[in-house]
Order: sequence, then structure tokens, then C-alpha cells
Amino acid sequence: MFANGQFVIQLMERLAPRRLAVEGDRIGLQVGTLQKEVRKALVALDVTDAVVDEAIAAGADLIIAHHAVIYRPLPAIDTSTPAGRVYEKLIKNDIAVYVAHTNLDTAEGGMNDWMAELLGIESEGCLEEIHVDPLLKLVVYVPESHREAVQEAVWRAGAGHIGQYDCCSFETEGTGTFRPGEGTNPHIGVTGRLERVKEYRVETVLPESIKGAVVRAMLKAHPYEEPAYDLFPLKLPGKGYGLGRFGRLKEPATLEAFARHVKEAFDVPFVRVVGDPERIVRRAAVLGGSGSRYMRHALRVGVDVFVTGDIDYHTAHDALAAGLAIVDPGHNAEKIMKARTAERLAADLAAAGYLTEVIPSAVPTEPFRLL
Repeated sequence: MFANGQFVIQLMERLAPRRLAVEGDRIGLQVGTLQKEVRKALVALDVTDAVVDEAIAAGADLIIAHHAVIYRPLPAIDTSTPAGRVYEKLIKNDIAVYVAHTNLDTAEGGMNDWMAELLGIESEGCLEEIHVDPLLKLVVYVPESHREAVQEAVWRAGAGHIGQYDCCSFETEGTGTFRPGEGTNPHIGVTGRLERVKEYRVETVLPESIKGAVVRAMLKAHPYEEPAYDLFPLKLPGKGYGLGRFGRLKEPATLEAFARHVKEAFDVPFVRVVGDPERIVRRAAVLGGSGSRYMRHALRVGVDVFVTGDIDYHTAHDALAAGLAIVDPGHNAEKIMKARTAERLAADLAAAGYLTEVIPSAVPTEPFRLL
């Protein structure tokens, strides 16, 4: 059995939730439809003419890309142009294109975490926070017989985490009153008679993003037809998500040695380096894609070297003057997402019992050559 396109994307959005994207980013379905069976999906960094040919040859029904195939508004689809021919091929071969860009960059266990891991950066945080998942408190009143079952259900759904602790809750004993009305089928009591029942007030915290799952789990485990519960917003800071990662390197190195490590880790043909090659670097930041505008963020968190792509001439001079080393492996370093994303999706689909195959694109899309 093969998965429906919508289900494939549900799994993709578990890895890279849409809410984590930078406002205005071009993400989501860009070409075709997800209302179809997907026998094979191709994961690509860019959707080029050669990548589309690869998808056709592989029999792919879906391309999951990091970079948008439609980035600017289209005044027309002129199939005599290079871009128009790409759209024409996609449509004629019924290949859908779905894009996960800054949401994949930002996600926990996504692009920037992968890059930090490859470089040996022990991450302490992100360079720029772009999304905070607000905290809520769930309060539910439960009869003594089902107190533990309800607690365990909401914990399994993701509630009850405070820092490095889980299964966190608080409970107080009290008396609940209710009178079942006509047409009810009460778990406790008799229709029309006021009941007084020993109950527990159980409190726990949860991020707003999983509110629906936690409430559904609580309702399923609760014995009452109409459980009494409340959700309160908290002023405590929720979990932050953002672009880039920074922290201490597992192994200090000279800038030259570290730059060679970057080149090897990202399998790129060259890197550009700003700074003294003999300088020892101990703390590093990384940001996939174009990071020129995040140079000040890297300075603020106190790193020795900033790894990112598309550094312009003037930003390089500013970094040199400020004492910040830079290693620029180019934008194409993000190609690491192909194998990582394909592996994750393939495993999730197999675990769900589907035969849908997910493969990483083998077509190189690095436009630069070093002469």
C-alpha cells in the first residue's frame, strides 16, 4: 500500500512544522496536487531542469525541495522560457512540488541542527529566535479511579515537560458536584440526582502547539461524558525556535584546519575564509543558506568563527575588522538535507506501514566552479 500525498506531507510537517517558517517564506505545495497516491518521492535541494528529469526517470510522483521552485509572483507561464519548461515538465508528468525552507532550517532536528552536528558544534541556542511556542496549563478534574490513567495519557501526548524533567504535574484532592440531566449516561451517579464525588484536580503544562493532541488524549482517557477542564495561558517563556546554531566546538582547531573540516563535512568544492588561518577557534556559529545579515548575531553570542553562505565583500571586511572569522562553504552546503530528510521520511512511512519510497536527489545543483 502506498501513502497519499497528504499523508507524506503530514509526516514532513512533523519534522518541519509550517508555523516555524519565517513570515512570507515560500513554503508548502507549489506545483500539482497532493490528492494522489505517492509511490516514490524525491528529496532535492533545488528544483532545476536536471532534477525534474531525474524525478521523471525515477518515476517520482512528488518532489520535496528545500528551495522554492516558484519564488517570485509569475506574470505568466511561458513554456519557451527555462522556468516555464520546468513547470511544463512537472505538470505534464504529474509531479507535485512541496517546499520546506525556513521551517526546516528552524526545526529542532532540522537543517541547522544537522549542520551544527556535522561541524562538532555543541549547540547552546539559535542566532535569531523567530518563533516561540507559548505555554499553557491544563487543569482537569478526575475521579480517583481514573486519576493515573488521565495523567499518563496527557504525558504520552507530550504534556508535563519542564526543562529536563518529564511527567510533571500537581494534584489536589477535593469534592466534585454534578447532577446528570435527562438523556445522559453518567459514569457515576443517577439521572436527576445531585452527586458528590471524590475527585482530583490535576494540573500540568504543555506547549500550545500540541494542545489539540493533549486534549484529545485527556478526553479519551477520562471516564466522564462531559469532563470539566480548563486551559490557561502562562506568562512563563515557552520554547524558542530560530535560525542558526552556536556553541563550543568539541575540538578546538586552527581556523585553517576548521575550514578544511567544513569543506569535507559539507562535501563542497571550495570554501572562502576570512581571518588569520593560524588563529585557534573554540566557539562557532553556523547558519545554512545566506547569512550575511546574521554576522552581528554571531558577534553578539561571542563566537570565534561563523560558518554560512553567500558572504558579500563588505560584510567580510566588517567581520575582519570586528575580529570574527568566517568560513563560507556556499549556499549549496545545504544539500545535506537531501539524505537526512529522505532517511527520516522513509523510516516514518515504513513505520506507518506504507511502501512509498523516498530517495535523495543525486543531481548536483552547485552553480559555481573554481578555476
